Amino acid sequence: MIETGDLRKGLTLLIDGDLVRVLDFQHVKVGRGSAFVRLTLRNLRTGATTTTTVQAGSRFQLAPLERHRVQFLYDEEGQYHFMDLDSFEQFVLDREALGEAVSYLKENMTLDLLTYDGQAIEVELPVTVDLRVIETEPGVRGDTAAGGTKPARLETGLVVSVPLFINVGDVIKVDTRTGEYIERVS
Repeated sequence: MIETGDLRKGLTLLIDGDLVRVLDFQHVKVGRGSAFVRLTLRNLRTGATTTTTVQAGSRFQLAPLERHRVQFLYDEEGQYHFMDLDSFEQFVLDREALGEAVSYLKENMTLDLLTYDGQAIEVELPVTVDLRVIETEPGVRGDTAAGGTKPARLETGLVVSVPLFINVGDVIKVDTRTGEYIERVS
């Protein structure tokens, strides 16, 4: 059990039997009344986002999630197939459960799968991934009116802003938390 003072973004809690992730929280202290906490929660089973208010000092139950090392195998019509590297059991997650993670998934990529009561909930991506540029305009020397960047489409379909010297076929490192270009990989 944790209290409102221990809340952090990304925590997974059990509230009224629902498995929810804390997206945002804000401690509010009003002049005469008692303090309260405004929570923005996403239900991990339905995907619904709700905002709720609780008294400061309320207690919450942490969800007992299990972490498994998995390998992404392939996607088939919006169904993404993963294999547990220890038990060789296969899991299937749909596009809605993965959210923005689908923009970073490459075949044979190793990542963490979070499960609750044996049911696959979501994947945790590494902080950075290396992706190949498949489409971008050629950089024109001296064209820095736009800050010296241009859009590039990567092998997963993700579009990021890259420096002018990046060409088709280059492999770049992308931050999965922000979706931004970090560096070119040699």
